[in-house]
Amino acid sequence: MTALPQERRVVTAIPGPKSQELQARRTAVVAAGVNSVMPVFAARAGGGIIEDVDGNRLIDFGAGIAVTSVGVSAEAVVRRATAQLADFTHTCFMVTPYEGYVEVAERLAELTPGDHPKKSVLFNSGAEAVENAVKIARSYTKRQAVVVLDHAFHGRTNLTMALTAKNMPYKDGFGPFAPEVYRVPVAYPYRWPTGPENCGPEAAAQAIDEITKQIGPENVAAIIVEPLLGEGGFIEPGKGFLPALRDFATQHGIVFVADEIQSGFCRTGRWFACEDEGIVPDLITTAKGIAGGLPLAAVTGRAEIVDAAHSGGLGGTYGGNPVACAGALGAIETMKELDLPARARRIEEVMKPRLTALQEKYDVIGDVRGRGAMLAIELVKDRTTKEPAPEATTALAKACHAAGLVVLTTGTYGNVMRFLPPLVIPENLLNEGLDILEQAFAEL
Repeated sequence: MTALPQERRVVTAIPGPKSQELQARRTAVVAAGVNSVMPVFAARAGGGIIEDVDGNRLIDFGAGIAVTSVGVSAEAVVRRATAQLADFTHTCFMVTPYEGYVEVAERLAELTPGDHPKKSVLFNSGAEAVENAVKIARSYTKRQAVVVLDHAFHGRTNLTMALTAKNMPYKDGFGPFAPEVYRVPVAYPYRWPTGPENCGPEAAAQAIDEITKQIGPENVAAIIVEPLLGEGGFIEPGKGFLPALRDFATQHGIVFVADEIQSGFCRTGRWFACEDEGIVPDLITTAKGIAGGLPLAAVTGRAEIVDAAHSGGLGGTYGGNPVACAGALGAIETMKELDLPARARRIEEVMKPRLTALQEKYDVIGDVRGRGAMLAIELVKDRTTKEPAPEATTALAKACHAAGLVVLTTGTYGNVMRFLPPLVIPENLLNEGLDILEQAFAEL
């Protein structure tokens, strides 16, 4: 697995002196707009541990935002990427192609939902994948409108900022944005006015009504959904919501796109989150966990839809880089060998009961949600009004960081703490991280 000892160790204040020195150097030369959750500089990492330049070993409940699901420097990723580095680092697939790109596309056709003929195109980042999914859908349908959900996050490029719901920090001051983007309600069980039991059908009816009356389904190229919303707060759409939108899209010739960039590749206890309700998307976008930490993304979907774009209309100099493709093949090998969907389900079995117990003990936790190793707690000032508690969320995260636990916050209201441990994290570290979280609540 990893040579790095799988134990937490805090030997300095966090950040320590070497991290502080590096932070001063960073401040002088790195753009201020690039933020970091913790000003702690990594030296080594492996399994469920990140070791910083001061020798502190931190328990990792972030996985580089759901990227290092197979662990940092997983053996198969390193082996395959190293071999590819020795052969060649780049030729550009659009100049002289290579087998690794083709093999990744073959694996994606095999693993993604549905048994129809599929094709893929590879890119560098999730935002790039989403943007190209829109290009493909518009080319196929000859329509322009794109429908997205409230609380959605799809990226930071100009088009994907338009698709993203949250203003700060993602959109503020960066407009004007791309046109022909329309937002409809999402089934947010915790905050649905008539209760979680009515959420799915009511939200679907409302969304479909808005599309029908305000846009016209004949004008819609694509409906883009996150089957389990990421930056919006790890929202699990109410049951029935996604199938209803899928059916509506099918009826009206609309391309249904599942953005699985954060939720895909075993993270939620299945290979892809949309499988939970049997959703078969027309296009699926993937990135993050696809290549064990190397930059790679993909659009995979029905062959006739993907092939609608004209020759030369899709691509990019680095898209499907050979080293990243080798990393992806190593990551997929690891996912299969270790049965990481089952590992994700086991993480939920360990974490969710303890999070629920904390909710029973502390009124500030309004909701516990998520699936597999994509779990979250939503913090509120009052359980009756459900007023968000972003200050408490920030304070809680800082307490965890100081104790050597990497945690991330999220949510439209900044009041959600999300948990994304590597799927290979040892169970003792999982429990120790939860102990730290419990202690942070007690102190808060």
